[in-house]
Amino acid sequence: MENPFKESPLQKLEDELLTQKEITLYFKRDDLIHEHVQGNKWRKLKYNLYEARLNKQNTLLTFGGPYSNHIYATAAAAKLFHFKAIGIIRGEEPVVKSETLLFAEAQGMELYYMDREMYRQKDDPMNIESLRVQIGDFYYIPEGGTNVYAVEGAEEIIEELNVPFDYVCTPCGTGGTLAGLVAGLRGEKQAIGFSSLKGDDTLTANVNALVKAYTGVEFSNFSINFDYHFGGYAKVKPELIQFIKDFKQQHNIQLEPVYTGKMFYGLFDLIAKDYFTKGSSIVTLHTGGLQGLSGYKEHFI
Repeated sequence: MENPFKESPLQKLEDELLTQKEITLYFKRDDLIHEHVQGNKWRKLKYNLYEARLNKQNTLLTFGGPYSNHIYATAAAAKLFHFKAIGIIRGEEPVVKSETLLFAEAQGMELYYMDREMYRQKDDPMNIESLRVQIGDFYYIPEGGTNVYAVEGAEEIIEELNVPFDYVCTPCGTGGTLAGLVAGLRGEKQAIGFSSLKGDDTLTANVNALVKAYTGVEFSNFSINFDYHFGGYAKVKPELIQFIKDFKQQHNIQLEPVYTGKMFYGLFDLIAKDYFTKGSSIVTLHTGGLQGLSGYKEHFI
């Protein structure tokens, strides 16, 4: 089969603020990898799919919310590579399904709904085994796709950077992509994650654990910024929406308000406040997730 995935270009951004502060900024366009399995979702899924095939598993099972980029991408990837897919969705089955869930079903993913109390225990081994008894055997991919195989996939981003840089920045949810970047840097330069979650005290520890599980060592050359969550996961404020609109008009690049919009808002704010020294070179990662815009139509019409 012809490879359906495109190379991820590195694009230099031109902006008056960057010129004023003498900052060089590159944008790694992982959103252009694939129409549906894009951004860090492909990075995270890639080696999980290899592992599933290696273990002769034909069914993928994963978790996510009704607007989940991960559910969307897993459904598309499963169809593309001829896996059966099962999605365990947080909450009761909605009367009107989101475009994400409709797409997942159209790709052939079977959807099951789990009440929120039970969903909090989704990663409990007993819960996973109970699902095996109910549904049959499967290859388990955690919510968000984050595990050591996700770290392996995200690590490859560093190998693809062919420009000198001092910092690499990424949006941060479960920490898998940031862990991959840290693993790829091997203690050199600096990685910064911009959290979309409100004050998650476990996130730094999770990144450390993922990096150590994959590399065998811990690195200290990363940090997570919690100042630009705009109220928490999937929460937005008018200034964030306006920033995304202005960014699209100026740079002809679409961001979304859950991850990439928050990262770029935070990054430009830090640049304006002289967080980075003059002459610094920064690489940022577009983690895709543009299908998530369907849940914010009222803000972008």
